[in-house]
Amino acid sequence: MFNIVLVEPEIPQNTGNIARTCAATGAVLHLVGPLGFSLEDKYLKRAGLDYWPLVSVKYYENYREFEDKNPDAIMYFLTTKAKKCYTDVSYESGCYLVFGRETTGLPLELLKAHHNSCVRIPMVDDARSLNLSNSVAIVVYEALRQNGFKGLKIQGPSKS
Repeated sequence: MFNIVLVEPEIPQNTGNIARTCAATGAVLHLVGPLGFSLEDKYLKRAGLDYWPLVSVKYYENYREFEDKNPDAIMYFLTTKAKKCYTDVSYESGCYLVFGRETTGLPLELLKAHHNSCVRIPMVDDARSLNLSNSVAIVVYEALRQNGFKGLKIQGPSKS
């Protein structure tokens, strides 16, 4: 199992899509405030469809509370500012994949404090960033692949 951490997400549709990815992969979703939307937002709920009951969601008022409640967490910080590629990391089951807000990413002081744990998804020079929900899916599935997709159904039903 993996942990997806969204620090101050701003767009409810992205968070809903990420919740759906968490439901499909068994990942825990950590929402670190302040959030840029209400948890009652219709777009959030619509994007997550009927998957919300399948998602384990943990809420935190701010990043300090998140750190305090997860002191031994092994974390990887996703940022366009990293030098290391996300595929260059060996993801341990239970680690935390930390993503920042859609418009500004993770705070610079957080990246500096954890520079050895920062990774990026490769892109062409002129691309500013990928959509947050796409980024989460890319990285969590790499982590799952490295761990043999443990707990996931790999094959669909055979056709007769």
